[in-house]
Amino acid sequence: MIEYVLLVDEQDHEIGIMEKMLAHERALLHRAISVFVFNDKNEFLLQKRAAGKYHSPLLWTNTCCSHPRPGETLIDAANRRLKEEMGLSCLLTHQFSFIYKAVLENGLTEHEFDHVFFGWSNNAPVPDPAEAADWKYLSLEAVASEIAINPEAYTVWFKLLLDQIKTTGNSIQKPL
Repeated sequence: MIEYVLLVDEQDHEIGIMEKMLAHERALLHRAISVFVFNDKNEFLLQKRAAGKYHSPLLWTNTCCSHPRPGETLIDAANRRLKEEMGLSCLLTHQFSFIYKAVLENGLTEHEFDHVFFGWSNNAPVPDPAEAADWKYLSLEAVASEIAINPEAYTVWFKLLLDQIKTTGNSIQKPL
């Protein structure tokens, strides 16, 4: 199945639709979602990307990420991918958005207007093996320590997302 992404301008206005691989080859700005699920200890649920992923295989990253389909809302895309990738459902809330551009190891470029969602769950994930090879919960401090020791084990966007979480001051506290 051919997947499409929504091309956007720097204000996140849709300006077109393009086949996903072509958008990554041409480094065109497109809409994306990133999901962080936390447990009651405020630990991140991380996934290790599956070996068969077309970029960044076997690297640790946030709970899940993807692109909304044409006509799909951001929250629907976030919920869909959380269920498809990690077998989880939980209440997700939009936290912030930002633009980033990063050249990947295979020459593709992620140039995304990324919308970031937080959710909380203590349920064990049941990942789709085509999406995730492994998973773990880690505190923010443990993640920062692991990245400092072994930065190449993490996706480029995950490191950028962590920087954004720190600089935006988003609280990793479960809403009451």
